Amino acid sequence: MRTASINRKTHETDIAVEVNLDGTGAYDVSTGIGFLDHMIEQFSRHSLIDITCHIKGDLHVDQHHTTEDSAIAIGQAIAQAMGDKAGIGRYGQAYSPMDETLARVALDISGRPYFVWNAGFTQEKLGELDTELVEHWFHSISQAVGMTLHIELLYGTNNHHICEGIFKGFARAMRSAIELDPRKGGAIPSTKGQLGG
Repeated sequence: MRTASINRKTHETDIAVEVNLDGTGAYDVSTGIGFLDHMIEQFSRHSLIDITCHIKGDLHVDQHHTTEDSAIAIGQAIAQAMGDKAGIGRYGQAYSPMDETLARVALDISGRPYFVWNAGFTQEKLGELDTELVEHWFHSISQAVGMTLHIELLYGTNNHHICEGIFKGFARAMRSAIELDPRKGGAIPSTKGQLGG
């Protein structure tokens, strides 16, 4: 089983995360930010990664630390669960339509984190989540997993649809990238013989 647990406690957040990369998309998420819970749940359900994510954060300050640290801890758990990445698909891409919105996500679990964001919002909040933190969440998880991640909003007007479409596209791309390919016979998906470094 490709599973991992991360417990991370700082002066800003206290986090417990568990993931199962070979799960069914089961989730138990409690960050204290309702819309962030909803997006992490969408990521779990559509990637088929089982995710438990419980956070007690300094929300009396603002949402930044809780949002950022959720991405870091989930990303670290995913990276740990993949181990040496033997046999994974490595690459993933998805077009994600949601009503009037279409998002495109492409990623490479290369061990070389890089992040490109060509999307945006026309309102400052979704529920109680500051929309500027959505980009930061994806930047943080790309660093923690060690992946190149490109996210592009092709078009869309409804901010909820835009955010959810991006998270669902990310989930589908991650599912392709982390799934084990039996044709690879457990080989590292790189001519270097290793990913990263």
